[in-house]
Amino acid sequence: MQTDPVHYELPDLTNSLCERLGIRFTLIEEGLAKATMPVDERTCQPFGVLHGGASLALAESVAGHGSVPLCPPGYTPCGIQVSGNHLRMVPKGTSVEATGRLIYRGRTQHIWTVDITTPDGRLVSTARVVNQLVKKRP
Repeated sequence: MQTDPVHYELPDLTNSLCERLGIRFTLIEEGLAKATMPVDERTCQPFGVLHGGASLALAESVAGHGSVPLCPPGYTPCGIQVSGNHLRMVPKGTSVEATGRLIYRGRTQHIWTVDITTPDGRLVSTARVVNQLVKKRP
């Protein structure tokens, strides 16, 4: 079944974690979100490889922004659980891409699977993210 892309304008990411980590969104459609992140001094362990925490931040960011256009009016997603498995080291000086796919869309929760890969498509990490839909605060 073909769906039309959700037209979602990203909020201003100035001074956000996404900006600080160099996360750039490349696609947000209904049930699908993609972003890239550099593997550099902001996202590496002291040993010169991608930090697992940076990978989880990327995964939660992709799932969160993917959920925004799916929320009912007056609601916003709030990540309540993220877990991941790191499968491959990525050296400093490269980048990764995250692809998030919605696997459950409930009234109050969205569940996403986010795969993080190298530019040549090798799986680096895979994560599961649960977003709770909460009323926006004034």
